[in-house]
Amino acid sequence: MTSPERHRWPGIASRAIMVTGATGFIGARLVRRLADLGCTPVAMVRPTSDRTVLADIPGLRYAVADLDTGAGVRAAVAGVDTVVHLAGQVKARRPGAFRRGNTESTGRLVAALAAADPTPRLVLCSSLAAAGPSRPGRPRDESTPVAPVSAYGRSKLAAEEIARAAGVPTVVLRPTIVYGPGDHDFLPSFLPMARLGAHLRPTRPEREYSFVHVDDLCAALIAAVVRGGTLPPGGGAEGVYLISDGAVYGWSDFCRELAIAVGRPRARFIAVPGPLVHATGWLCDLSPVRRGPALTMNRDRAYEIRQLAWTCATDRARADLGFTPAYRLPEGLASAVAWYRDQGLLR
Repeated sequence: MTSPERHRWPGIASRAIMVTGATGFIGARLVRRLADLGCTPVAMVRPTSDRTVLADIPGLRYAVADLDTGAGVRAAVAGVDTVVHLAGQVKARRPGAFRRGNTESTGRLVAALAAADPTPRLVLCSSLAAAGPSRPGRPRDESTPVAPVSAYGRSKLAAEEIARAAGVPTVVLRPTIVYGPGDHDFLPSFLPMARLGAHLRPTRPEREYSFVHVDDLCAALIAAVVRGGTLPPGGGAEGVYLISDGAVYGWSDFCRELAIAVGRPRARFIAVPGPLVHATGWLCDLSPVRRGPALTMNRDRAYEIRQLAWTCATDRARADLGFTPAYRLPEGLASAVAWYRDQGLLR
């Protein structure tokens, strides 16, 4: 069956597009969409990757490589037209893990792309954290000077600069908070509170956020494959695109909409003082446990939470990429909650 979207992307059906992080939340959704568009998706996976989430995608090719060591990366990128780089480190027990998982691993990928002939286009999925927080009532745009406040954000910004310095044709997308079907980290951490009808909220003033549904981010990534500017070698914001649904929400708005989505429209709020958030992050960092899953909460994350606004405008993405989000927060959360129920993850 021909995808109704294919007419929007001339020539995409002839492209071989590699996706790193293909088994992750965004990657699996993107690979499926690329297959629907008729192109040849190539999933970069580790030898130990669980491919179950990709098992039924027609025409999917696999390239086994390890960005942590560089093993197999040059062979993996040979013959592809574009690489969409989603693999990265979003949680860590120590700041050095962000540098290794985001900056150094991107450096290995970029080196392989620079050595390829012809050089593939790189679509680098960075983060709003690489730019830094905004001011209340003033969403950040691409011309706002970057000022990351976390080790995670600094590691993502450093990855962008590696691609710029190498001269690889690179489009950078900086999405805000991504949510939707398949999300096993962000929304699930708030669902128990939503079901109880009680939500934690930092003390006043109200925090402001932008959000983007995973399907809208995938649409932006596909648009960046075929259009949009690339990073200029001498610096500047050309080739960088902020991605959100274009709206600004208070944290209370998010909590209320999530409560409505799970069928608990009356939301109660429990105020959490900023110093307590910071102290919790410090305690997590001081934990003697060095092994096991990375912690969602740490000092780095606490500092991000204490910022008053994480919002962005999408004018450039709309003008250059034709980006028009299909979801605002109410319908986006409803789609995510429906998926959790279908998967038996929410009763």
